[in-house]
Amino acid sequence: MWALMKKELRLYFTTPVAYGVVFCFLLITGYFFYSIFAFYTMASMQAAMNPQMAREMNVTDSVLRPLFSNMSVILLLLMPLVTMRLFAEERRSGTIELLLTYPVRDGAVLLGKYFAALMLYASMLLLTLLYPAIVMYFARVEWGPLLTGYVGLLLMGATFIAVGIAVSSFFENQIMAGTVTFVTLLMFWVIGWSAEAAGGVWKTILSQLSIIEHYDSFSKGILDTKDVIYYLNFTILALFIGLKSLEARRWKG
Repeated sequence: MWALMKKELRLYFTTPVAYGVVFCFLLITGYFFYSIFAFYTMASMQAAMNPQMAREMNVTDSVLRPLFSNMSVILLLLMPLVTMRLFAEERRSGTIELLLTYPVRDGAVLLGKYFAALMLYASMLLLTLLYPAIVMYFARVEWGPLLTGYVGLLLMGATFIAVGIAVSSFFENQIMAGTVTFVTLLMFWVIGWSAEAAGGVWKTILSQLSIIEHYDSFSKGILDTKDVIYYLNFTILALFIGLKSLEARRWKG
């Protein structure tokens, strides 16, 4: 698994894929951060003349929470680009058969690719620490919401990657793998929007299935066990489906 993970990381950083995804991620998040922080600065200047308004302003709620929410949307768009080639390219080029004949278990192959993508994603999050650092230079930041916000983003990204790997194991075409991954994640993203209209027990079911509903607590500084379990279960289920897809291909071969 370690050897396969290193191989995947080399493939990421010897091709434009990783650099393109990281650049786009930092460019878009940087633009959002600049816009949100500039608006907060302008509002702070206005609040200086209104003590009542100043008491209601909070840099964590006004800057970091909106930034984390926007980052989660960006991940929804970019994570399929990271995962679409992991197995689809192996199937298209015919190297999947060679990969499955290695003296390693299918689970090791799957986890090697998964942890390589997860490390790439973690490095992307690490680079965004510059934004809270800039905020800290000008104002006091609450550490609780900051830490839980990043924990939530890490868990959400881990789930996105697991879904992407599972979908990629079914396709030979990278574009199809990326598109189906995006559509699948989007369905679980918006499924909670119809919860209010459904009512009754369906309201509970739909809201509990929603990816974004479980992230709200993290952005508020609350580390809720049920939200952590949701992301872990979702990740394990997606990896299990990907594993069964690989085992079915080995059995057919």
